[in-house]
Amino acid sequence: MADNETIIWTGGTDGHLDLIDQTLLPNELSRIACRDIETVWEAIKMLRVRGAPAIGIAAAYGVTVGLQKSGDDDSEKFWQCFDKSADYLATSRPTAVNLFWALDRLRALAAELKSGSVAAARTALLEEAQKIHTEDRDMCHAIGKHGAALLSDGQGVLTHCNAGGLATAEYGTALSVFFTAQDQGKNLHVFVDETRPLLQGARLTAWELMQRKIKSTLICDSMAAQVMREGKVQAVVTGADRIAANGDSANKIGTYSVAVLAKAHGIPFYIAAPSSTFDLSIESGDEIPIELRNSEEITNGFGKQTAPTGVEVYNPAFDVTPAEYIEAIITERGVIKPVTKEHVMAMVGPSN
Repeated sequence: MADNETIIWTGGTDGHLDLIDQTLLPNELSRIACRDIETVWEAIKMLRVRGAPAIGIAAAYGVTVGLQKSGDDDSEKFWQCFDKSADYLATSRPTAVNLFWALDRLRALAAELKSGSVAAARTALLEEAQKIHTEDRDMCHAIGKHGAALLSDGQGVLTHCNAGGLATAEYGTALSVFFTAQDQGKNLHVFVDETRPLLQGARLTAWELMQRKIKSTLICDSMAAQVMREGKVQAVVTGADRIAANGDSANKIGTYSVAVLAKAHGIPFYIAAPSSTFDLSIESGDEIPIELRNSEEITNGFGKQTAPTGVEVYNPAFDVTPAEYIEAIITERGVIKPVTKEHVMAMVGPSN
């Protein structure tokens, strides 16, 4: 087993899901064996596994874990357990569309399997989860190739949050652009926003870049404008958790601020995300649900109180960057530019 592989399925239909516990990085590289669906749900909810693609993969495998309690032969009980498992996992986090995309994909397959045997259905659902996993790995590499073409040797780039291998099946989305550029012989200098309040940039992105020996500099979120003003950054690349039909993109809180700053300094702001991150059922970012998280993430971050007891806290986990601030969206199918509904639909619409 590769210690640095984010998501691993071990065994057959009676196997289990194995995850890196990202809440312990960078101080400890530890794994969680998810042998029941409650552990999978908790891992998603508590950000032990995070990043839209990784959440979707984990949820798909989570269904197989949940089905292990359904019994062997009772078809009615099996499908009731399937519905219960999918519905339960869907309650873990509201914003990352890949979670619902993966579960809906399994539901669509389930509709085709109900006339067959329970054993065949059990196997087919696990194989579909494994297919989602493999497809994400391939999509990440394709995103990297399209995105690396937008960057030049010697450039400074800035990223926010973590959209690397920890957030996906392997290379990541935003970080795949940097990793692929490195594979092509380009030397980049990556400025990493620490990404408050949970420090995914400091804890995870900086760790991944150092593993790859890519030159990187960690900065506080509030330093991005100054770094841009000093001419250290020539491009910004982030991931996304949900993208509306018009290109409005939800990502970790603070991304919108970075996009506005990039626009003010004439720096291209790119989103890197697979086609599964697009939610074409919503017209704009105004319809994207924004997860509100526990106030203690701000007042008592990592176990240390940094605010007065009883202070009122507002803690949205995501914000939405309007399409007008996005230079291009990098997908596995190609680059969407300019970012308009027409161009989005042409690249990732249902007929493509």
